[in-house]
Amino acid sequence: MQRLSPLVAACLAATWLVWGSTYLAIKFALISFPPFFQMGTRFLAAGGILFLWTAVRGLPMPTRTQWRNAIIVGALMLGGGMGGAAYSEQTVASGLVVAYIAITPATIALINLFFGIKPSKLETAGMVVGLCGVLLLVRGRGFSAAPVGLAAVGIGNVGWALGSVLSQRKFTLAQGAAGFASEMLCGGAFLMLLSLCTGERFRWPAQPAALWAWTYLVFFGSLIAFSAYMMLLTRARAALAASYSFVNPIIGMLLGVTLGSELVTNHEWWAVAIIVCGVILLIFGKRQPDARA
Repeated sequence: MQRLSPLVAACLAATWLVWGSTYLAIKFALISFPPFFQMGTRFLAAGGILFLWTAVRGLPMPTRTQWRNAIIVGALMLGGGMGGAAYSEQTVASGLVVAYIAITPATIALINLFFGIKPSKLETAGMVVGLCGVLLLVRGRGFSAAPVGLAAVGIGNVGWALGSVLSQRKFTLAQGAAGFASEMLCGGAFLMLLSLCTGERFRWPAQPAALWAWTYLVFFGSLIAFSAYMMLLTRARAALAASYSFVNPIIGMLLGVTLGSELVTNHEWWAVAIIVCGVILLIFGKRQPDARA
């Protein structure tokens, strides 16, 4: 077995632990930050910092077409994807939300069918297994008692997957940090528009726990974890880089139970185990690697 370099190991830790923990941080931030406002301010802050960094370094700025693409991709991935996830956590345990979202690679594979990319036999098996796990999960107490939360996380899953595919196939972002900064700025602006249209109210002064959780999401979730993932794509196998997909549900549920005092039934744990098996089959059966922006 090839030994991992310290840099790759650090990047793996960031994608596994940070992305797995952000869903509990979202729950803590909801105490003072309503869902769309929370996500909007988070991505505007992170995108602004990253955009300023690219400008100071003199890196190429996005073109007009790339800004248009950032609006479309940001609205889908961050507006629909992250906005839907945050909205669902008002009624659904954070651990169950991250478990449901683990099926995203299967959704991406299904959307890729419209672009003529057919899954391998192993990918197909992974999608079937993962779907069975999701069907079991939504029949559990957590989702069956919160149909609005289920709808929100379902929309979030499709939004993230569709935005991911379109960013690769049709609406290409600017290269490197400038592209991610533009996506976060546009997605953040779209989320703030949703917040305004739904009449959300920010509870000021924010409680310390909520403020710390929001800060964690800005710096660790939106800046460090994204950068770590992109670094993995250049220095590690695609399957290793995508391993967050089956590690995050376990991390998210364990943190939700231990730190968030969330209740997860045995039925739901078995459903998550099936989902994780499906994701593993799908990732290792990929014909071509897909990057999650």
